[in-house]
Amino acid sequence: MLFGRPGNGKSTFANALHKITGLPLHHLDKHFFTKNWIERDTQEFLDIQQSIVDTASWIIDGNSIKSLEMRYIRADLVLYLNYPRWLCYIRVFKRIFDKNIEIDDRADSCPEKASLKLLKYMWTFDQRVEKPIAYLRKKYPNTKFVKISNDRDLRNIELSFVNSEFSR
Repeated sequence: MLFGRPGNGKSTFANALHKITGLPLHHLDKHFFTKNWIERDTQEFLDIQQSIVDTASWIIDGNSIKSLEMRYIRADLVLYLNYPRWLCYIRVFKRIFDKNIEIDDRADSCPEKASLKLLKYMWTFDQRVEKPIAYLRKKYPNTKFVKISNDRDLRNIELSFVNSEFSR
């Protein structure tokens, strides 16, 4: 399970893990939105996530704080990507012009964009996840939680998968 502020590289890294492990990959944004960035009905979105986490194995990339526990409780490994805010902003704007076509993380007719709503969401992300993370880490101490704040940490996690240090 991967989560963190937009622009952290969650989708890119999730795609890399999918290639390494062969585990099914699910991008929550692809389920949260329908055409033209319309938000899906909340219960329908939760039902979709529940059906995913009920399967034997998966990689889920996305935030949805409301359903964070649903994913956390079933995850073998939780990766919290927490790169500097300024870098995430740069990456969000870069992605508009240089989208990796290998990564299919959007619903139909949802092109990359940097809306004011997204930028505000990014700015307040840390404050919104601080308490839920502390709660989940305390409630589920046996779930491996890794905070990744730079490319070196990310590369070390990737190498751990390449070297089969994490079970598949």
